Amino acid sequence: MANTSSRTLRLLSLLQTHRYWPGGELADRLGVSPRTLRRDIDRLRELGYPVEAQRGVDGGYQLAAGASLPPLVVDDEEAVALTVGLQTAAQSSVEGIAESSVRVLAKVVQVMPARLRRRVDALRAMTVPAVWSGAAAPRIDPVLLTTIALACRDNERIRFAYTDAAGRESAREVEPLRLVPLGRQWYLVAYDLTRHAWRNFRIDRLSEPTGTGARFRPRELPAADAAEFVRSSLGALPQPYEVEVLVDVPAAVARERIGRWATVEEVDAGRCRVRMTTASLDWPALALGSLGADFRVVEPAELRDQLREWAGRFSRA
Repeated sequence: MANTSSRTLRLLSLLQTHRYWPGGELADRLGVSPRTLRRDIDRLRELGYPVEAQRGVDGGYQLAAGASLPPLVVDDEEAVALTVGLQTAAQSSVEGIAESSVRVLAKVVQVMPARLRRRVDALRAMTVPAVWSGAAAPRIDPVLLTTIALACRDNERIRFAYTDAAGRESAREVEPLRLVPLGRQWYLVAYDLTRHAWRNFRIDRLSEPTGTGARFRPRELPAADAAEFVRSSLGALPQPYEVEVLVDVPAAVARERIGRWATVEEVDAGRCRVRMTTASLDWPALALGSLGADFRVVEPAELRDQLREWAGRFSRA
């Protein structure tokens, strides 16, 4: 049997992976008796972890929100900084970062006391992100993501309102499996109980997710994993454009203005070569216009067509 300290950490880890653990199952996972399990639960409570118990034949334990954060973890200021940072990272397009951030955020929010939640909500409400993009990704509320993530983790059926691509609204009840960030979108892979089929739902078209309290045994997904299911459902994603433009402006000026979003190479003292990779040609058009200089599009041809269309529209205005 593991020593008391190691077992206590293992117990805490298990409590954080499920909303509710039946007592017998939890004792079996730890390899201890129900009596020893109760002592370990009491030890966690003494350390400040809010563990709720349900008595009876079907009794068990769950980690609940508490009056204060557990000691020796993070203080209040660090907790606020951690949560805001995770909420920002949850909307990141960096592969793997967004999904991991949602999982960690779900754990932090689960035990965060109300006074800190209010501070986090106020900070988020009063912060306006500046986004330079011709086709910005839809803004997703991290609270919505964490609600769905917890339902996926706990195998709990959820209901929500959904609007499809044609604008039709419907009420859905599903068995959620996984959240998948892909491209500029977030998707929920779930088994639709009304249509009796696997579906992926765009998170920006989903609202008011609510847990039903009903648990389910996960069904077999007809794909290698959730990400592959979303890719196959959507079909081939459009290939990004490789943009190359010669601009009549010194490289230093171009780097200062758009260097964060493009690669700038010096051609000579008064000219530079700008390269970008983008899924939308709106942003290169905006960026090049912001340089206030003449330029020549090397590739792609679609960008030249886009600029002609914009020029005609601006002339008519």
